[in-house]
Amino acid sequence: MSTDKTNAALEKHRARLQALRSVAALEFVKGVIVLGAAVSLYWIDPSDVAGNFLNFLHISPDHHFAHLLLSMTDKLSNIKMWHVILGASCYSGLRFAEATGLWHARAWAEWVALISGAIYLPLEFRLLWHRVTFFHVGVVTVNLAIVAFMFYLRIYVPRQEKHALHTQPLR
Repeated sequence: MSTDKTNAALEKHRARLQALRSVAALEFVKGVIVLGAAVSLYWIDPSDVAGNFLNFLHISPDHHFAHLLLSMTDKLSNIKMWHVILGASCYSGLRFAEATGLWHARAWAEWVALISGAIYLPLEFRLLWHRVTFFHVGVVTVNLAIVAFMFYLRIYVPRQEKHALHTQPLR
């Protein structure tokens, strides 16, 4: 009987670790993408990127959105570019630290994932409200799943364990 409990606990731990490592991999990829995009600003002219982006989306340069995007890239001075790179580097550093902590199943990383994921939810719902796309639905779904899983690990499970300890009969 105790072997069954041990095997069940071991299997539960493996499943939790696998889920944490999946989230860690996602956070690592997010960090790499943001850092890569920011560092590329150093070598690539933002106006060229904006022009290629508009061509890719088949948006005419005469369109209001195109004018707005191109004017924003023209205003991106050298110092502002370094601010963007610095901000993206900090964001990526947080994602890399979170990914490392989650990979090693650290409680602090689970809290970081819970809080940082929850912070973005209102913005993601607002974007989804204004424009429903598969991308927005996917982002909201993944983020909600991560926040719910971290809530389960950091808040729900400890409360259940505490309740179980108080309700066990004394031997």
